[in-house]
Amino acid sequence: MNGQTRSDIYPGLEVEIIQKKDQRSGNRTSGVVSTLLTSAPFHSRGIKVRLEDGSVGRVVEIIEPQPK
Repeated sequence: MNGQTRSDIYPGLEVEIIQKKDQRSGNRTSGVVSTLLTSAPFHSRGIKVRLEDGSVGRVVEIIEPQPK
């Protein structure tokens, strides 16, 4: 699942992000969402989040499926 829709992302969710410094290389950082930083309901490049370790980036993939 991609990370373009804000309603799919919530604190405690395990995701992969791309940090600003890694945009050229495409290196991903995985972690658990602490805070959502994008207020828009949709963002074409991914919702910006802060992980529990303090890393900030845009969600490129959701690791843990969203509970129904």
